[in-house]
Amino acid sequence: MLPSPVTDLKAFVPARDPELSKQFYIDLGFTVNWSNPEIAELQIGSFRFLLQKFYVAEHAGNFMMSLAVEDADAWWQHVQKMEFTTKYPGIMCKPPQIQPWGIRVLYLSDPTGVLWHISDMRKP
Repeated sequence: MLPSPVTDLKAFVPARDPELSKQFYIDLGFTVNWSNPEIAELQIGSFRFLLQKFYVAEHAGNFMMSLAVEDADAWWQHVQKMEFTTKYPGIMCKPPQIQPWGIRVLYLSDPTGVLWHISDMRKP
């Protein structure tokens, strides 16, 4: 039994350059609910996370987020159309492919190195 009902759960996502990272997420489709120089809340649909001005290479390079979507191919087209790899040099972006565990995943890293798994359950 919980001592009190849970009302929210959010990850603190690291950002080396918060303004650059914020723009990356806006381009991806997130909205900024509120922001200050140290932290911002970003939202897509009903899902939110906190973008924090914090950078440790080992932490950022091993930090991952998962975004489940209906159609990873549509997200891939969006990333291509927005020219993410040109606008954000150094990011990694791989088209959706079925992984050994049976889920189609588009891999996309943000400017800090956070790896996003944008996935759907559709069969090819």
